[in-house]
Amino acid sequence: MTNMKYALTYGLLSGLVIIAMMLSGLLLSGQDSFFSSMWFGFLVMLVALTFIFVGVKRYRDVERGGVIKFVPALAMGLGIAAVAAVAYIIVWEVYLALTEYRFMDDYIAGILRAREAAGASADAIAKEAAGLESMRISYRNPLLRVPMTFLEIFPVGLLVALFSALLLRNPRLLPATR
Repeated sequence: MTNMKYALTYGLLSGLVIIAMMLSGLLLSGQDSFFSSMWFGFLVMLVALTFIFVGVKRYRDVERGGVIKFVPALAMGLGIAAVAAVAYIIVWEVYLALTEYRFMDDYIAGILRAREAAGASADAIAKEAAGLESMRISYRNPLLRVPMTFLEIFPVGLLVALFSALLLRNPRLLPATR
């Protein structure tokens, strides 16, 4: 039960930071700004998922007496990452519903505007639009959209969990204070 408390606490904190930053980027800056770009999204995820490190360290120090092996540290990190991913998915689905699922339409329109601004030919733009149409259709299906959304965030969480477990198995790294 203690493991679940740490996973929920730090996973929800991480998820809330990701959600707040990404939604504010989408809502306040428009579709074509850096704050609604894929790179900004991954940067926000990486920073917010540092709660994995904090959560694993706190678990190591408080519950395990300042010592933790790699596998339990990794398991805790993955638990935190999974909770953050589920929180992200839930809020993303709510956002999509509130915006009448316009995200993919706006996203595709932005891609096509960028290609046009870059001077792509009308044929090239039409070809790309046809290819993007299958993505639009796939994104309508929640059985495809939800795993796709999970795969946006969880690999970043996996990397942070691995990194955290590798570092925090050393009890001399940021030792527990009494």
